[in-house]
Amino acid sequence: MTMTQTSQDAPLNLLATCPKGIEGLLADELVALGATPGKTTVAGVYFTASQASAYRVCLWSRLANRVILLLAREPMIDTPEQLRDAVARITWTRHLSVGKTLAVDFHGRSDHIRHTRFGAQTVKDGVVDSLQLSGQERPSIDTKTPDLRLYAHLHRANLNLGIDLSGESLHRRGYRRDVGHAPLKENLAAALLVRAGWPERAKAGEPLIDPLCGAGTLLIEAALMAADQAPNLDRERFGFKGWAGHDEALWLELKREAEARASIGRKRCKNQLLGFDQSPAALSAAKTNAMRAGIPALITLHGQSLGQLSRPEELAAPSGLLITNPPYGERLGELPELVRLYSQLGEKAKALFPGWTLALFTGNPDLGHRLGLRAHKQYALKNGALDAKLLLMAIGAQAPASEEQGESQAAGQEGTAPQKASGVSENAQMFANRLAKNQKRLKKWLKQSGETCYRVYDADMPEFALAVDRYGDRVHVQEYAAPSSINPGQAQKRLFDALEVLPEALNVDPSKVYIKRRERQAGSAQYQKREASGERFEVREGEARLWVNLRDYLDTGLFLDHRPVRRMLGEMAAGKRFLNLFCYTATATVQAALGGASDSVSVDMSNTYLEWAKDNFALNKLDPRLHRVTRDDCFRWLETANAEFDLIFMDPPTFSNSKKMRDTLDVQRDHPRLVELAMARLAPGGKLVFSNNQRRFKLDDALSERYAVEDITSRTFDPDFQRRTNLHHVFLLRHRA
Repeated sequence: MTMTQTSQDAPLNLLATCPKGIEGLLADELVALGATPGKTTVAGVYFTASQASAYRVCLWSRLANRVILLLAREPMIDTPEQLRDAVARITWTRHLSVGKTLAVDFHGRSDHIRHTRFGAQTVKDGVVDSLQLSGQERPSIDTKTPDLRLYAHLHRANLNLGIDLSGESLHRRGYRRDVGHAPLKENLAAALLVRAGWPERAKAGEPLIDPLCGAGTLLIEAALMAADQAPNLDRERFGFKGWAGHDEALWLELKREAEARASIGRKRCKNQLLGFDQSPAALSAAKTNAMRAGIPALITLHGQSLGQLSRPEELAAPSGLLITNPPYGERLGELPELVRLYSQLGEKAKALFPGWTLALFTGNPDLGHRLGLRAHKQYALKNGALDAKLLLMAIGAQAPASEEQGESQAAGQEGTAPQKASGVSENAQMFANRLAKNQKRLKKWLKQSGETCYRVYDADMPEFALAVDRYGDRVHVQEYAAPSSINPGQAQKRLFDALEVLPEALNVDPSKVYIKRRERQAGSAQYQKREASGERFEVREGEARLWVNLRDYLDTGLFLDHRPVRRMLGEMAAGKRFLNLFCYTATATVQAALGGASDSVSVDMSNTYLEWAKDNFALNKLDPRLHRVTRDDCFRWLETANAEFDLIFMDPPTFSNSKKMRDTLDVQRDHPRLVELAMARLAPGGKLVFSNNQRRFKLDDALSERYAVEDITSRTFDPDFQRRTNLHHVFLLRHRA
């Protein structure tokens, strides 16, 4: 069906596209701009409007992405020939003047048109066919800044073809150049404000605050609404400027009207619009963006973190809008800081802004629940490809905190049970109490030993299946994967409960809490990077200095439960030739070398961990000529080695099917052969320390018959691991006399 539209007063058939989830809001906005909405589709609204109203939509729409003047809506389009013929039936001389450039945006596919570039080429060919039949020369193609941009959408054999009157997406207002600080698109920010009732609140003179404002997108869109300023008033290019049907006089009249309204609106706007952020770079971007938008005088920016947030003295309004788009963490490791951030946001809202409304936009509604406020309305939206929700919450008054609550952090530091914090669940408080109790129990041992890396908690409570380890002023949390019988939502809530109270209970900065999920790993998965921060730091264990990385890998570089074994190896190593099999980051070799080992060989398959081992050696000034690392399968290395050693340490994984190995490794099945191979390299009078972490491990009886074997497991647990004495098994083997 080809559509003919000529007169300025004749209604035009149009399509406005928008982010998913705001189609209804866009339809209402179109009505307010003088258009007549029709059918609503996914991420779009069909409508009719005069040419003046079409221009007005391009100028004033705060929600649309693009405004398409529809020239054809054709069914049964499947082949390139059908597409080309449908395009050629349009009289393109009415729309594309001589000498103007052209570009085609093609979306969709069919059985015979499978690539967007091919579809765009076919549409262009149809335009050229039509123009040549009319005697007009073929247009030049300019894909970046064309005079006329065509829109073609093919879905289920239905073709929508038209002219993009907007040019580029209308969300690009022009005030935001550096998007690094503001991932929220301008029209989505406007939709959040509309959903939160800001246009009505602005007219009533209410204030607005964004406590985590970033580059200020929400603030600026709110100011544009309050000042009655068209969002695209300062836009340099519109698609209709290169359209042959464009009426420049009409456009200039509408623009002058908008300029006059903005001038009056900025002077009349008395709303207090405040933004807070702790990032100087973000605030600088917000200030620059506000200047480009023409409303710098309407917003006030403060360099404060959420924890420092206070209510300005001049802000006396009993009601207002607190709106923000906080980070919501796409990776597990980001959660510790974010749980505290959301809880802190809820606490600040209740303490500082009772009677206000909080509008929170998040891609993780579970984090939204940490606010301690109930959402009376929720709206499902998209933030790019991510599912997100806008939560609207009435902020009630908060009871004043007691003096005891204010002392909870100091109590947590001393290891006494912290007082129950506001909004914290009973289970979470029990977890906090257990952490404090465990910390107190270890206090005397820590003082005597000087250890700074130790386990505080290991699934002591069934509800909180976590292992919590301290590395100096940092905390490493491992979440054991919940069994299938546990509701994932409930498991997530408990994790958030734990992360909320943990920083205060252990007196650590939330930014120094690292979390990972512990599951059985296949092959070399434990060697693979989770992130690539390179964030490693030095810790001490006895006389040893060791590198630890809590962020990038499943393991940290230091197995804390083997601390007594490493200490024992150091005590046994003086003057000995030392072999470390499955050496990991060679922390045991470091202790043996510092204990006086004459030389050493450390064997592992992972280049990552062997490089880590070399760094540990360098940190302790060990001579690489005496202390060597070898990359090899330990089975293969033992079968081909001919050297003897006085002290051997072997700590194989429970299971491995790494491609670097000749066969799979199952420690229960394969340990007899491993031990035999290792004992063949053990010098007379030497000792083999064999360790593993198979909980139900049983040493093969034949080994006890052939060698002198001593189970020393009970002597290899320091106080921080005495709750889980099946965590590893350690045997001392010697040749029989």
